[in-house]
Amino acid sequence: MSSTEVSELLAAAVAELGGMERAGQQAMADAVADAMTDGGHLLVQAGTGTGKSLAYLVPAAVHALSEAAGPVVVATATLALQSQLVTRDLPTLAPVAEQVLGRPVTWAVAKGRSNYACLHRVREGVPDDDGALIAADAVDGGPTGVLGREVLRAREWAEDEAESGGTGDRERLQPGVADRVWGQVSVSARECLGATRCAYGDVCFAERARATAEHADVVVTNHALLAIQAIDGIPVLPEHDTVVVDEGHELAARVTGSATQDLSAGQVQRLSARVSRLVDDDVAERLEDAAAVLESALDEARPGRMDEVPAALGEACAAVRDAARRVLSGLARPVNDNPDEAVVATAKARTEDVLSTAERLSASGDNDVVWLEERERGGRLLRVAPLSVAGLIRSRIFDTRCVVLTSATLTLGGSFDAVARGLGLVGEDAPEWTGLDVGSPFDYSRQAILYVARHLPRPGRDGLSPEALDEITALVKAAGGRTLGLFSSRRAAETAAAHVREQQPDMTVLCQGDDLVPTLVAAFRDDPSVSLFGTLSLWQGVDVPGDTCTLVILDRIPFPRPDDPLMSARQRAVDSSGGNGFMTVSAAHAALLMAQGGGRLIRSLTDRGVLAVLDSRLATARYGGFIRASLPPMWPTTDSELARSALRRLAGEA
Repeated sequence: MSSTEVSELLAAAVAELGGMERAGQQAMADAVADAMTDGGHLLVQAGTGTGKSLAYLVPAAVHALSEAAGPVVVATATLALQSQLVTRDLPTLAPVAEQVLGRPVTWAVAKGRSNYACLHRVREGVPDDDGALIAADAVDGGPTGVLGREVLRAREWAEDEAESGGTGDRERLQPGVADRVWGQVSVSARECLGATRCAYGDVCFAERARATAEHADVVVTNHALLAIQAIDGIPVLPEHDTVVVDEGHELAARVTGSATQDLSAGQVQRLSARVSRLVDDDVAERLEDAAAVLESALDEARPGRMDEVPAALGEACAAVRDAARRVLSGLARPVNDNPDEAVVATAKARTEDVLSTAERLSASGDNDVVWLEERERGGRLLRVAPLSVAGLIRSRIFDTRCVVLTSATLTLGGSFDAVARGLGLVGEDAPEWTGLDVGSPFDYSRQAILYVARHLPRPGRDGLSPEALDEITALVKAAGGRTLGLFSSRRAAETAAAHVREQQPDMTVLCQGDDLVPTLVAAFRDDPSVSLFGTLSLWQGVDVPGDTCTLVILDRIPFPRPDDPLMSARQRAVDSSGGNGFMTVSAAHAALLMAQGGGRLIRSLTDRGVLAVLDSRLATARYGGFIRASLPPMWPTTDSELARSALRRLAGEA
């Protein structure tokens, strides 16, 4: 790969977007190009405003066009970034690449099959929860409720997509529909009949999307699909030797989520009803009996993490496992003479899910964490997750291809080690990698103040203290609104919003739950006098540059809950191996969220503001230095009047 080509293409793309050259962006592009050329691994932290998407897309384009080594896969964690790549960055890059490299760069989006409408399901019908086939025209003259109308609308949209040559991608269905509705017009990969067996295989939306991806230079996907390929070993992505993982701090969590399975009595009961028309009565009855045994064992078990699965619960899982195996054998020879293939395929997929989970639970060992959850609806749920995904990520992702992992928050406590450990890049036989922090174009020490309310009492379990509520009100008043409040719980956000509304009735405070999050964020963005309080979903991805947001409040250091089954198990495992479980797991988790939350404040070169942390432990506890080192290098203070005066000054200048 020519460094000259990379530099020329980057400069041309930045100019096309009307941007300006950034030293950090060029340094990142050079490092990414070197990694792709050498086949090595790179972890690169690029602060907000660096322009990191072009810094990896440009060398990716040069690599794909010059090396003839298949596409470069780019995996993102959020739909917002995926949309930015395919609607702005890549369309800008394509014609510029033609000028510099002699050919435009091509791209495609790769998603799981269930993201596309299935014409077989739309036209031939879909099995209901009892395994019966719902005719494609059943909605007409049939169900007249909201669900029926929505299913009919989704089917009509899918037909329009087929007629117009559309992609059949769920995102194109506007307004969107609930998952239950979408399930009536889509199938999972295991429910799919296969292109060669399906009457609509030649016009299948998912097959067409996959064929497009096979011939693209850059394939944009999500962490979930990357995780599925890593866990199942099924090639759901085109052959590739290079992958870029953007928002890389999320990768381990996404792989963990994909590797987590659950089992409930209701799930087994519904499966029994679904297969009852397809297998011998005694086979279906045995599964129903196993569901009853599981329900009884779940009722007797204590909620929470299980260091050892109780004998009765283990036996119940084994009973479900054995019954599901018999069902699977029976589905290979259905009792009906001419069963509908769609019904059988769906039943087989659901049975395989139950069997896989029951097998794992009945044989759970030291590498899995098992816990029982109480749910308001649906009864009790047994869950199992891997204690660690580091080895899986290393063997299935890093050991097989060049990986570039990037994010604005990859260093915790000033080091890449915490993130690298979670990816399997630390320890014996770990692959070599390079860490690079290209910084940020922002001058945080001049643009932002980190205010730690050292005088406040240490946060307790009873929610926000009266002193903390008064502090929040004083800060919001000084800022004249313009506040994004990020809270550790819904109750804390609602309590703080109610207090500020009561003390400052002339101020508008929106709270998560008042409306849909995108609607709330839009209202906050459009009116500087408005404040927005919310929880974890606002800690990441909210991008509100300008004087609309001059104050970000974090109510407490977001340590995981002490009773979190997976986090507590991981912390104990580190302690038992001689490490510091609190720092490795809890403090690292908190530092990452703090960095993400604090990153909401400064989003442009002209932004200024205050990050207020109301947890005195950030200034007094031994681990406070580790967490502070994970935040952008803002000017620090514990002086409350200084913070408020700065906010009043910013409000007066706006």
